[in-house]
Amino acid sequence: MKDNFKDIRAYRVGWLLTICDFLFAFPLLWIWAKRTTKGIKLDYMGDRKQIEKDIKHGAFFMTNHRDIVLDSAWLSLLLRCKYFIRPFIGIGNNLFAYKWIEVLVRFNRCFVVKRGAGAHAQLENSKQLSAYIRSLREEGKSIWLAQREGRAKDSNDLTQPSVLHMLTLGDEDFFQNVKALNICPVSITYEYDPCDYLKAAEMQLKRDNPKWKKRAKDDVLSMKTGIRGYKGHVIYRLTPSINPEIDAMLAAHPEYREAPIHDQLQHVCDIIDRHIHRGYEIYERGTDFDAYIESRLAMIDIPNKDEAFLRTKLYEMYNNPKINYEKSNISRVI
Repeated sequence: MKDNFKDIRAYRVGWLLTICDFLFAFPLLWIWAKRTTKGIKLDYMGDRKQIEKDIKHGAFFMTNHRDIVLDSAWLSLLLRCKYFIRPFIGIGNNLFAYKWIEVLVRFNRCFVVKRGAGAHAQLENSKQLSAYIRSLREEGKSIWLAQREGRAKDSNDLTQPSVLHMLTLGDEDFFQNVKALNICPVSITYEYDPCDYLKAAEMQLKRDNPKWKKRAKDDVLSMKTGIRGYKGHVIYRLTPSINPEIDAMLAAHPEYREAPIHDQLQHVCDIIDRHIHRGYEIYERGTDFDAYIESRLAMIDIPNKDEAFLRTKLYEMYNNPKINYEKSNISRVI
């Protein structure tokens, strides 16, 4: 069976992984957290005992996405220290600018999410990935995956239905497939985003040329900037499994079981989004925040620099989480 997943699975060298964790990976991650943050914290929203019970049975940690490398690395570190678990991590093959990166991350419990193929090849890749993830969950393993392909440039974090669809391909009932994953959404909040000026620049480049695409070296730059840059306080807030809410939703709306798949996907995405939005840490911005935005604006170096547009986008990145937090707490649908 493992041969079916040879080109995507994480390398599972248990004793070597444990040694690397405690001698190299863990110390380096803590050192980097001390250098670039005011602290990384694992927190909870809702019934902590229930959350810990969900984790004990293996959880699918689905998060919003701020940093290419550290979102999963620091969550993995915090979970290992608190619960002695280390989730398997999904990482897109678009980040493998060099072969050694792929080898390194697969030795660190990362499996490959193939992207950029044609429609038929992408369907086959999705089926393979779905089967691999199902095999991990059947073994009681925990998994991390971002809620969308790539980071939300404007921090308007919404789960992509295509990601959820990729995870649930199969002949079984859609909602049963989702529940088998045991999705426990996690909200990640950075006080400051080191890549904010890079994201703003990308948005103008895309606006000016709809065909513009990032190059491999752009992803490498984002990885370096995200790792090295200052982030302030960083909060990882765990939330309970969405399974009880799915059951409650279906009890109230049994017709959803017969709805078109795109509607079923959206109903579940909405539940995940509510968890993530309610779990944000909302930082109070002082009077010096305007100066911070101007300093980030000054770092952008692109042709035909549109300062008004870029300034608006920088503010949006920091305002959108607060807007979504307020909306989700006003309209508690379930």
